[in-house]
Amino acid sequence: RCLSDWSSDVCSSDLDFNVKTGAPEKLRCACVVVGVSSPRRLSPAAERLDKASRGQLRELLKHGDIDTGCGKTTLIHNPKGRIEAARILVVGCGKDKKLSPQAFTEIASAAARAVHASAATDALSYLTELVVADRDLAWKAQRSVEASREAVYRFDELKSDANPPRHPLRKLAIAVADRDAVKSARQGVTRGIAVANGIDLARLLGNRPGNLCTPGDLADQARALKKAHPALKVQILEEKDMTKLGMGALLSVSRGSRQPAKLIIMQYKGSATDENPVVLVGKGVTFDSGGISIKPGAAMDEMKFDMCGAASVFGTVSTVAELSLPVNLVGIVPATENLPDGDASKPGDIVTSMSGQTIEILNTDAEGRLILCDALTYADKFEPDVVVDIATLTGACVVALGHHATGLLSNDQALAEELLAAGQISGDRAWQLPLWDEYDEQLSSNFADMANIGGRSAGTITAACFLARFCKTYRWAHLDIAGVAWKSGKHKGASGRPVALLVQFLMERARDAG
Repeated sequence: RCLSDWSSDVCSSDLDFNVKTGAPEKLRCACVVVGVSSPRRLSPAAERLDKASRGQLRELLKHGDIDTGCGKTTLIHNPKGRIEAARILVVGCGKDKKLSPQAFTEIASAAARAVHASAATDALSYLTELVVADRDLAWKAQRSVEASREAVYRFDELKSDANPPRHPLRKLAIAVADRDAVKSARQGVTRGIAVANGIDLARLLGNRPGNLCTPGDLADQARALKKAHPALKVQILEEKDMTKLGMGALLSVSRGSRQPAKLIIMQYKGSATDENPVVLVGKGVTFDSGGISIKPGAAMDEMKFDMCGAASVFGTVSTVAELSLPVNLVGIVPATENLPDGDASKPGDIVTSMSGQTIEILNTDAEGRLILCDALTYADKFEPDVVVDIATLTGACVVALGHHATGLLSNDQALAEELLAAGQISGDRAWQLPLWDEYDEQLSSNFADMANIGGRSAGTITAACFLARFCKTYRWAHLDIAGVAWKSGKHKGASGRPVALLVQFLMERARDAG
């Protein structure tokens, strides 16, 4: 099967969510989920279950059979007494009476994984009653949904024998204290489902192999999004269009590939006013061999993930359209392969970008910035309020920040702080690096306006300095997701980051504008 067989599918999940009120011992379900803190502090729902089971939970705690460490889980089958649930899942919450947002996310994720691994097909979660510092009920409901969807995610569309779980989790109810809290919880659930859909779409595109996720296939995906969300306007620029625009930097990368490059533009107008849009630009290198500066063979298969920046733009645009957010948004995806060929760009070649600036290509494996710079110049035609680019750009970012935080650089501190705050709220965090003139000097070239690399030192920063040269007319931020876009090893696969950060950023802007 080719990718076009799937491209019209709307990302969805078999896991349903709802909101319930009621006593935990009286609601019938396959599994009820409650929290317990160290040393033996039961949450309100756990207290009720302990009382209904004639002290079973406290007895297990007393004998050390329940681990109260943060994110530790204990599954109790056939609980004693008058409890309607077939199982109780006790989740450890650590020592703190007030949880950090990160701790709650860990607890919700652990609970979702444990329930999904059990034979319970439905569950009732009371984790939203836990106290989380500076977070409300809607946030807790949203994070519970996102964590649960992550737990059940599978990429098996290319397996002849998918072998799905025999008893997968199909229904999760978020329990709240009373009817007054139902509306807030439902808002969180709605947002969580939409964000999870966007994350799943980004993961789906990232996980597809390079032979089934080409620049043309990404263009088909944009058309499929338009079909699913009529509010979207989609335009695809071909190589002949890019040639007329003078996109010599972008086209220098696609020269080595038999797959023609595409410039994909998705426009969403959700604001009733003519406010200037937010423009997201996502790096879409569907496979990166390094070109003539070829990469080592080990783990080169993971270079199919070099389009995860583009995938996050698709996921974010989809979520914004699903939520009908009152914002104006433009998603731009420069899509190409980077392969060696007799016509491929060579180290030492000089190309002219759409901006008119010339670039000496010292390393053809620094191709992401070449396709982004022309897309960033093109973004200016939309008269953007702000522009954010997202790219798996530098291995140096992995060295600097590991696999936990996205690297953030910006020419506007207020914009940087908006993105940092959105990362904190969403749990999809970023860390800011400096963008100083001293670093920019490393890009000097004897033969062109600039080189495409600045040497080994501060590689993430000099890459951003390169991009900044094409963003002088608007407020801009760069997100380097090289360390967070996918996981390697046993759990290899795309993460869907930073969709949650970007959606939160746009929701906050919509709230502020309203």
